[in-house]
Amino acid sequence: MQTVIIGSGNVAYHLAKAFVKNGISIAQIFGRNEKELNKISEELNIPNSTKDLVDSDLYIICVSDGSIGAVSKLITKKNCLVAHTSGSLPKEILIGEYRKSSFYPLQTFSKTKDLDYKKIPFFIEAENEEDQKILTDLASKISDNVMESTHEKRKYIHLTAVFACNFVNHLFARAKEISDAQEIPFDYFLPLINETVQKINEIDPKSAQTGPAVRNDQRVLELHEQLLKDESLEIYKTINHSIKKMYQLP
Repeated sequence: MQTVIIGSGNVAYHLAKAFVKNGISIAQIFGRNEKELNKISEELNIPNSTKDLVDSDLYIICVSDGSIGAVSKLITKKNCLVAHTSGSLPKEILIGEYRKSSFYPLQTFSKTKDLDYKKIPFFIEAENEEDQKILTDLASKISDNVMESTHEKRKYIHLTAVFACNFVNHLFARAKEISDAQEIPFDYFLPLINETVQKINEIDPKSAQTGPAVRNDQRVLELHEQLLKDESLEIYKTINHSIKKMYQLP
């Protein structure tokens, strides 16, 4: 089966890399950023283009959610299989006379960070059982964790991912602002962060909660609030309120 990957960002790069690593042929990587396409093409030894889409059986669109609809119109071949990689959009966002589907990898991607693709969950949705099997078999060559998922379920998967990944990373960034302001190397906090993440591999997150809010330690909470201002103070108050509410504390 001929496959084309559309996009030149983090998801496109890692999907192409995963395909090549697992012996899946890529006919072309297509996009508008020639510089990034050339980097991917040279590293993975796959053809690229910014102008002409080659004929293919499967097109996987790896672009931002806001661009998927417009990019999907570039595919004019009828009855081919087209998938997007969005966690929040339905397959019907794709516009064309072809078979529509979703091929969603649940992971945060950065080009500079290597990943173990076998551990990445893939969520598949297609219009019929045959296409579902095609995409499931394809994803199974990359990952040991492949599941069928409706758009309704995928919306909640994506929402959970935002809480578990994007929000947590933002708190890391805020924490680093505090440590940087006091000239405390952020590296000192990495063992604590790593232990926190490792712990929830073994313990339910609710049972693993520690800190002044769950202890209802008002003295420490007030002290911390005196040290903070603006957005960091609001975040601190909001999260502590949420912790107290979860554990039904006054």
